[in-house]
Amino acid sequence: MMNFFNKIKNFFKGVLTEAKKINWPNRSKILRYSLIVIGLAVFVAVFLGFFDFIFMKFLNKIIF
Repeated sequence: MMNFFNKIKNFFKGVLTEAKKINWPNRSKILRYSLIVIGLAVFVAVFLGFFDFIFMKFLNKIIF
């Protein structure tokens, strides 16, 4: 049973060792990338909303 806990302990030691090797982005990069993602999400939402509106108007003319 002790061997099992040693394996778990070694696993988490390895995880921490690898996490220290990660090159984390700085605050300005995180902000820039977040704004890019938010901007693209808004653009896609407006784009899809526009086509949804056009198709809705078109289908309403055909049906009614």
